Amino acid sequence: MYQKFIINQDGVLIFGNVYQHRELLKCGDTCPYGGGLWSYDALRGAILLYGRSFAFGPPEIAQVRDIDWDSAGCVPCPLFFLPDWPQENRLLPVAPSLW
Repeated sequence: MYQKFIINQDGVLIFGNVYQHRELLKCGDTCPYGGGLWSYDALRGAILLYGRSFAFGPPEIAQVRDIDWDSAGCVPCPLFFLPDWPQENRLLPVAPSLW
């Protein structure tokens, strides 16, 4: 299983440990804003988002309106998107008002 995320039709960022991104969808949900992979970076105390979903495409990070922290299994913490992954030279904050 892999740490993956999606951004659903309501702009909710949903985390999970699944084989395929579609496993993160609830009945009636869609994923128009893509997804990718995530990991917790203990040094930064943050969750890093990177990559893309083969089924739903790259994440449209600007569409994040809410975060399902329960699905991440942690308390709210900083989130960063790595647009140049695997290089970590650029970290873009994701919806800081939702931390």
